[in-house]
Amino acid sequence: MTLETATGAALGTEPESEPNRPKRRRPTPVQDTPVDRIFMVGVYILLTTFLLIVLIPLINILASSFSSPAAVSGGRVFLWPVDFTFVGYEAVLGNKAVLTGFGNSLFYAIVGTIVSVTLTVMIAYPLSRSELVGRKVLIGGVLFTMLFSGGLIPTYMVVRALGLLDTRWAIILPAAVGAWQVLIAMTFFRSSIPGELYEAAQLDGASDLRFLWSVVLPLSKPLLAVIALMYGIGQWNSYFSALIYLRSEELYPLQLVLRNILIVNNSAGTNLADQLAAQQMADLMKFSLIVISTVPVLLVYPFVARHFTKGVMLGSVKG
Repeated sequence: MTLETATGAALGTEPESEPNRPKRRRPTPVQDTPVDRIFMVGVYILLTTFLLIVLIPLINILASSFSSPAAVSGGRVFLWPVDFTFVGYEAVLGNKAVLTGFGNSLFYAIVGTIVSVTLTVMIAYPLSRSELVGRKVLIGGVLFTMLFSGGLIPTYMVVRALGLLDTRWAIILPAAVGAWQVLIAMTFFRSSIPGELYEAAQLDGASDLRFLWSVVLPLSKPLLAVIALMYGIGQWNSYFSALIYLRSEELYPLQLVLRNILIVNNSAGTNLADQLAAQQMADLMKFSLIVISTVPVLLVYPFVARHFTKGVMLGSVKG
C-alpha cells in the first residue's frame, strides 16, 4: 500500500487514478485452423487405436484368470470373466514351486538391483571426472562391450570356473552391470553435478567418497530411480540365465516356473477325462500366474514414477 493510498483511506477519500496508465488486455487465444483440427482428430484416433491394441490383451488376461477352466480352454472369454471363480489363483498359490519361485524372483530383483546400481555408480562417477587418468580408454572399453560380447559358451565357462553354477550369484553377477546404464549415469553426473560443488567440498576437507555419498547421490535421485527400475525389471523378467546356470528347482525364479507351466505338459492321469481336466487347469494357471507376476512391478512403479518421469529426460537439451 502506497503513502497516497494510505492517506486516502485514512481521510475517507479514494486516490486519483493515473490518467496515462495503460490497461491490461487479456491475450487473444490462438484459433486452430481446420487443418489443425483434422490433424488433432487423427492423432486422437491413432492414440486410441494403440491404446486398445495394448489394453484389450491385458483385460483378456485378467478376465481369463477369473474364469472357469472350461471357459478358458473353450475360448469363451474375451473382456469379462465367464463362470467367475478364484480356482486359478487357488491352484497357483497352492503350488509350492510357484511360491518358491516368487520368493526367488523377489530376492534376485532386490539384491540384484542393489548390486547393479552400486556397481554402476562406482563405474560411472569416476568416468565422469575429467581428471581421471586414462578416462577415454576406459570409456572406450565400456563402449566395446556394447558392440561385442564373449558369447554364451565363454560366459558359461567363466561362471563355471568361478564356482557360481547352480547358485544365486550366477543370476546376479553376470548381468550386474549394463554398459548402457553406465553411459546414462556418466552423462548425468557430467551434466548435472557442477564442478563448483566439488571444489567447495574440497575446500571443506571432504574426500571423494564423502562428496559422492553426501552430495552426488542426493542430487541423483532421478538417475537412481531410472537405472534401478531398468535393472529391477530386467532381473524380474529374466529366465534365460536361470535356464542356463541353475539346476536346482528350489533356486528357479518365477519366470522359469511360468515357462515350465507354459511349455511342459503337466497332465496327469491315465484316462482322457483326467488329462483334459489337467490341461484345462494348466491353461487357467497360465493366466493367473501372469497376473501374479506383474503385481510387484505395478506396486513398485508408483513410488518411483515421479523420479522416473524426470529421469527419462536425462538426454534432453537443457535451456
